[in-house]
Amino acid sequence: MQFISGLPQGVYVGQTQIQHPRALASTSSALAGFNLALHVNDQTARVQQHRMMLLDQLSAYGVNKITWMRQTHSTLCHTVNHQQSFNEREGDGLVTQLAGHALMMMTADCLPVVLGNANGTEVANLHAGWRGLANGIIENTIEQMQSQPTWAWLGAAISQPCFEVGTEVKQVFCEKYPPLESAFESGKQFGKYQADLYAIARYILGLYGVKVVLGGDQCSYRQSDRYYSYRRDPQAGRMASFAFMA
Repeated sequence: MQFISGLPQGVYVGQTQIQHPRALASTSSALAGFNLALHVNDQTARVQQHRMMLLDQLSAYGVNKITWMRQTHSTLCHTVNHQQSFNEREGDGLVTQLAGHALMMMTADCLPVVLGNANGTEVANLHAGWRGLANGIIENTIEQMQSQPTWAWLGAAISQPCFEVGTEVKQVFCEKYPPLESAFESGKQFGKYQADLYAIARYILGLYGVKVVLGGDQCSYRQSDRYYSYRRDPQAGRMASFAFMA
C-alpha cells in the first residue's frame, strides 16, 4: 500500500494491490491475495478480516471510520459524515468533510477517481466504469461536493490497448462530448474501438475546472502481479482505492 504524493497536507490517497504481507490463503487462484470484495464468491470471514487489517493500517494515520458501499455502476453519490446508516449504501460515489473517515471504492478494471479541494478539507472517491463515466458519475460527485475540487487522482484501471468496446459505447460518449472522439481508436475487429478511460476522465474533469490530475499511468489488465482484472479473469477479486483526511 502506497500513498500518493503531491496532495494538500493531511490528505491521504492510495490503492491496495494483490500483494499484501498479511493476506489470508485462498483455494481460488482468482481470489488469491488481498481481496476486499464481498460480492465475488470469496469467504465472507476472509474478506472481513482483510478489511479489518486495512483499517488497522490506516488507523496509524488517524482513520477511525471506513465507509464501503454496494457499487452498482450508477451515478449515485452520497455525502457521509457523522451520521452512519446501518443499511449498506448503494451507489458509486462518496464525499466527506470529516477527518479520519476513509472512503473506499472497489475496482478491477473500472477507474477509481479521487477528488479534493485545495485546502484539504473535503475529499470524494468514486467508481467509474464506462457506464458511470457516460452517465455522469464524475459530474454528479462534483455537484455533491461543498467546495470546488482542484485536483484529482486516477487509480489503476484497464488501459486503452486492452479495453475494446462496441460502436454504441463510442457513440454514447461522442454524442455527449464530441471532442472525446480522440479517446477512441479503431479496434482489430470491424465496429470495435479501444477506449481510453483515463482520457475520458481527464476531459470531463477539465470541463469542471479540475486542473491538476495525477495518476492514470497503470493498467490493471497487464499488471497481473499488482492488480485484479475482471477482463483478465471474471472470477477475480477487487482492489480498493481510498481517500481520507487526517
